[in-house]
This record gives sequence, C-alpha cells and structure tokens, in this order.
Amino acid sequence: MEIRVLRYFLTIAREGSITSAAEQLHITQPTLSRQIKDLEDELGQKLFHRSSHSMKLTQEGFIFRKRAEEIVAMVDKTSAEFLSMDKPIAGDIYIGGGETLAVSLIADLISKLRTEYPDIRYHLYSGNEADVTERLDRGLLDFGILVQPANVTKYDYIHLPAEDIWGVVMRKDSPLAKKKAIAKADIIDLPLIFSRQVLNTKSENNAFIQWFGDDFDKLNIVTTFNLMYNAALMVKSGVGYAVGIDGITNTSDESELCFRPLVPKMISGLDLIWKKYQAFSPAAELFLEKLQDAFG
Repeated sequence: MEIRVLRYFLTIAREGSITSAAEQLHITQPTLSRQIKDLEDELGQKLFHRSSHSMKLTQEGFIFRKRAEEIVAMVDKTSAEFLSMDKPIAGDIYIGGGETLAVSLIADLISKLRTEYPDIRYHLYSGNEADVTERLDRGLLDFGILVQPANVTKYDYIHLPAEDIWGVVMRKDSPLAKKKAIAKADIIDLPLIFSRQVLNTKSENNAFIQWFGDDFDKLNIVTTFNLMYNAALMVKSGVGYAVGIDGITNTSDESELCFRPLVPKMISGLDLIWKKYQAFSPAAELFLEKLQDAFG
C-alpha cells in the first residue's frame, strides 16, 4: 500500500468523482481508476459505489478514509520534522485540547516564541479527553490539554496554573437566571445537557459524582456533548440547561444566554500532557522546555 495511492483515494473521496480527482492530481482517469481498483483488490473490500458521474464511499470506504487520513497526516508530520532538522529551529507543533480558558496560557507562550522562532507553526485541534488522547496515542498530536477529571496516569504532564469554574449555562429568560449561584436542588429535576467526558469518567475522583453525591444517577440528562459550542445551541433552542465551564460560552450582554456558578463551588484543574518517552522534533522539544520553564 503506497502513500501516493492513499492520497489518490482521499482526493476521490473529497471530490466525489474520478474526473474531478484526476484533474486535481494531474493524472489520467484510466490510471486513477486502475490504482483505486488495485487498492480495493489489495484490501479485499469495495471502497466506492460507482455511477457514471459520481464516486461515493461505501461503509468500508468511510472506515478506510479515517485510517488513510491518519496515515497521510503522520507521514506529512514526520517529513516536516526531518526536513526542519538541518535548519534553524522550525517546523510544526500539534496541540489538542478541550474548551478551556487555560488555552490562553498556551497562546501567551506561543506569542512570545513567535518573536524569536518565527518559522515554527502551531496547529490546534479541539476535542474532548477521548478525542485528544486518541490522537496523542496515534502520534498525530505532540501535546494535549485535559480538563479534570481525566486519566493522565500513562502520560507525562505539567499541571497548568489555572482552574476552570463549573456552572450552568441557561437562557436569560429562565427562572434560574435570577439566582447568583445554582445548587444541586435547583437542577436535580431539570433537563440537563452534560459533557460526555464527565459521564464517561466513572472513577471515585470524578468531581461531579462527588458534588452530586447519591443524586448523580437521578439526573435528567437529555443530551450529551463534547464541545460546549454545540451545547449552547441546544440551550438557545430550549432543550435544557448545560453544565459547563465559565467563559467558554458567549454570555455577554447581547447574548441570549447567561452563566451561573455551582454552589458549593466546583473547580477543575488542568494538565498539559505528552506521551512518555516521546521523541520530539526540535521545535516540539523547544516548546516543551519553554512550557517547563513557565509552568513546571
């Protein structure tokens, strides 16, 4: 299986037709068709539904596209790292994280580094704990930022000097909006919109389980999310009340939404993680040194 053919496959998947893909790749249609047919024969699976004017992915094709994207991304990342080794420190750094104001700490560090090392490029990926750790484990990210509760036992990490305050995002016309803070009794029977990360972290250290106590399993959770932006859209539509972090959702004077903190106060720490025994590129190694100087 050649990387070149994987790029051919991804181009067809993106363009939706052999004709458009061949034009993009500057090769003939018969050549491209033959390469994809050989790939299907090698895999023993049909990757496309073919018609006279289109190429649509089969179920197996969708699965293979994800793997092909990961392989091509890894090859491109590795090539960029080695090409930059004989040059002044340059290259690409890949950082994943959830929605948290702690990203501003990383942004400040990047801003300072840009002055001295303008040839380093930074790529940010948004996702929850499962998304970030999966990409980190596959080598598609150099660093991840996790909001606690999260399992960091198999990673090296730095505790970031920041805390996220948890509360409830609601419509401003909600009766609860008149309160300064939200207690457990206020929301126990309300339709709630909850982070999947919180629900999937069933350890005894889960701050939410501790905060709700025996009532945790009684919550009326009607929708789950992995990014707060989508949860805010649900709140605007009246689906329910979103439990989230302060400052992530727009709750300005012009917004339809507002944020009220939980009481007793609940806060989460934040960790920046990376794979143990990770072999970093010179750019990522420098970034780690600056991180440790600033926060270690």
